[in-house]
Amino acid sequence: MLKPLGDRVVIEAISKDETTASGIVLPDTAKEKPQEGRVIAVGSGRVADNGERIALEVKEGDKVIFSKYAGTEVKVDNKEYLVLRESDILAIIG
Repeated sequence: MLKPLGDRVVIEAISKDETTASGIVLPDTAKEKPQEGRVIAVGSGRVADNGERIALEVKEGDKVIFSKYAGTEVKVDNKEYLVLRESDILAIIG
């Protein structure tokens, strides 16, 4: 499993429906990148200027919305994940 460092977070993206409201099936090239995902792992936190470690606001299992083109995509054991900074997370859902 991935263990992110510092203020980084590992997210598994949640895909949206593959058909439009009128029933048209969208090919992979026409789909938008997902902006919603579930937090799989979190780093130990950001280090402040005074050397103190600041804990992350998100935790494993949180459902989040993140910036569209943020992070780095990685593939581990045939699963795709996104590694991004906590600052690229816009909101926690629910």
